[in-house]
Amino acid sequence: MNSGPRPQAGRNKFRGNQKKDKDELAINDQIRAREVRLVGDNVEEGIYPIAKALKIADDLELDLIEIAPMAQPPVCRVMDYQKYQYQQRKRLKEQKAKSTKVVVKEIRFGPQTDAHDYDFKLKHAIGFLKEGAKVKSYVFFKGRSILFKEQGEVLLLRFANDLEEYGKLDQMPVLEGKRMTIMLSPKKVKDAPKKDKVKAEKPAEPKSEEEAPKE
Repeated sequence: MNSGPRPQAGRNKFRGNQKKDKDELAINDQIRAREVRLVGDNVEEGIYPIAKALKIADDLELDLIEIAPMAQPPVCRVMDYQKYQYQQRKRLKEQKAKSTKVVVKEIRFGPQTDAHDYDFKLKHAIGFLKEGAKVKSYVFFKGRSILFKEQGEVLLLRFANDLEEYGKLDQMPVLEGKRMTIMLSPKKVKDAPKKDKVKAEKPAEPKSEEEAPKE
């Protein structure tokens, strides 16, 4: 008894009247272009009428996926749609894993910061930069202390100079309202050159009395 045609393996056939989600790509009968540029493995790349492109995909028991609908003509890839979706999810996951979250640590000064407070904050900034965080350092001018903005600029430039080994200055001091700010990014600290171990020369053994030159 004939039970009808068997479904094709790997073919995710969509009819033209079936709606797709907004972010999904058009595949197979959802593609409305009259002709497409065909790419993919085991196909001869080129521009084909849509009917011919669909037949090529159908003969390979694969899907026709419109990967660049805005191109002229649209670009379609011949491959299994479920495999394509898996590859896209995997790629997004890898990109997310590679992207690192930028941490910014803030350090505040007054225009007349004393030496003890300066050294304390410098030590913290070195620690932040070593951990890979950015350091946003600023001088806050309260009330009439804005008259000392040149002093604040000198302080920030000194701070950046003292951190030169650990961070690079992204921007020169910028005054915004009552704040003068600099930003430093961490940089890789070069390993100190290894000192070669100096081999101690073996002292010469004293000559025995027998080897001593006769007078």
